[in-house]
Amino acid sequence: MYNPEAKRRGHVLKTGGGVAMNLVTIIQRNGRYYPNDTAFIEVRPVSKVRKAATWGQFSERINRFANALTHRGVKKGDKVLIFGKNSINWLEAYFGVISAGAWAVPLNFRFTDKDLEFCAGVAEPVAFIMEEEYANRVHAVRSQFPMVRDYICMGTFQKMLSMENLIGDASPAPPNVNIEDEDECALYFTSGTTGAPKPVLHLHRTMMCVAINEMACEHWDHSDCLLMLPPFYHLAIGHLLGSFLVAGRAVLLTEQITPQTIFENISREPVTLAFLLVPWVIDILEALDAGKLKKDDYDLTRWRLLYMGAQPIPPSLVQRWKEYFPHMQFDNTYGLSESAGPHTLHLGIGNEKKTGSIGKPGPLWDVRIANNDGEDVPQGEVGEILVKGCGVMKEYYKNPELTSETIRDGWLHTGDLGRMDEEGFIYLVDRKKDLVISGGENVYPVEVEETIQRHPKVRDVAVIGTPDERLGEIVTAVIEPVPDSVLTEEEVNLYCEQNLPRYKRPRRIIFDMVPRSPTGKLEKPKLREKWAR
Repeated sequence: MYNPEAKRRGHVLKTGGGVAMNLVTIIQRNGRYYPNDTAFIEVRPVSKVRKAATWGQFSERINRFANALTHRGVKKGDKVLIFGKNSINWLEAYFGVISAGAWAVPLNFRFTDKDLEFCAGVAEPVAFIMEEEYANRVHAVRSQFPMVRDYICMGTFQKMLSMENLIGDASPAPPNVNIEDEDECALYFTSGTTGAPKPVLHLHRTMMCVAINEMACEHWDHSDCLLMLPPFYHLAIGHLLGSFLVAGRAVLLTEQITPQTIFENISREPVTLAFLLVPWVIDILEALDAGKLKKDDYDLTRWRLLYMGAQPIPPSLVQRWKEYFPHMQFDNTYGLSESAGPHTLHLGIGNEKKTGSIGKPGPLWDVRIANNDGEDVPQGEVGEILVKGCGVMKEYYKNPELTSETIRDGWLHTGDLGRMDEEGFIYLVDRKKDLVISGGENVYPVEVEETIQRHPKVRDVAVIGTPDERLGEIVTAVIEPVPDSVLTEEEVNLYCEQNLPRYKRPRRIIFDMVPRSPTGKLEKPKLREKWAR
């Protein structure tokens, strides 16, 4: 059906000859229908910053920034780097870029200069937008980015353009750019937890897919408010996008993420949904157990849902949480950068009895468990998790060989091993690359990690294979004990003897910090580099 209003605004999405919506048109709609409703609240406890933006303000500033970029020669298909921590300005930059028809290229704010040079070499950007904190550093290495014409600062830096000035001088009218489902939207660099970062290219369609799945799976409505902690440079931003579809609110907590600041902001705003990574939940539970954090000091009555993801969720952790919050809803999500982030699969609210599973496919997804030949394995057997849906990436940018290996007949080969139970729930067994083969026996580290994690003195654990002359590899457990506790190798061995078959027991115990990425994933390449030589 033809929509003249959509065409006038320059964002017609054609799906089967009709008109669809994308995130740009959703933001413009929210600005018209909910102009005075709060969209985002940014909280920086260390800097004493708390600011808010309504949907009307957010929509207008995005239009202005998109028009400013277009005026400076940024055109459809150009690439623009975005470098900074979570903030309202970051979101304005991201959505301003894609509203101009360009590709947003978010960068990890922990990247080194060498990482920045690598990403810029792949993306070939025409503009580089950054937080003020990084402006001087980027200015010092400008020679590494010969293709960049404009450097734009989200603050004040005399040697760069000011994002605020560009917004202030530009037109507030919706940009005259035609955006369709299959147009490129954003180029993300994977976290690199299983090797070197890979450039994942997403379309406007795939980003809309993750927004719809987020909204549907967690039952979002206009009254909901999300506490958003994971970094935007990663596709965990998908958690935020559910709020766009219902014009909800989100609290961006970007500094000093502690149990106290989490509860303070849930209480004050008030928050109804919180996506928390395993380390943050462990911190909260430890603080509650020690009496350093008390539920009665905060108003948590509106908080209806805790959901988690980015790694297997230990059932024992959820059980501990339910002891403190017996009536709170729980869900966990599974996704990849290649599938536009969360809710490719999810446990589902009300399915706590299946905790430990990563659940069933989200509304716009399908899933299979297959062998190396791509054939479905019998129910209960281990195989690779394959997913198919409208959120599958377009490609690994500039790498057609890897793309064709990963996407076959429309099915995304995740590299994750899983099994399906009799009710159709999927259980993540491990990464293919993390499988330990010891004396000819396959050992899945996730199973060993989940067992050791249940020990009351274990804060975190990662299991890897380390070389062994006789067995090829041995199971090695890197254990981070609970602070102020004394945990011995003998205790761990005895516990494993009682809970694991002999071939799965760690033959080597190492007490050390367990490294995790900002998105909560175990950084096993770092552990192998340190301990598996």
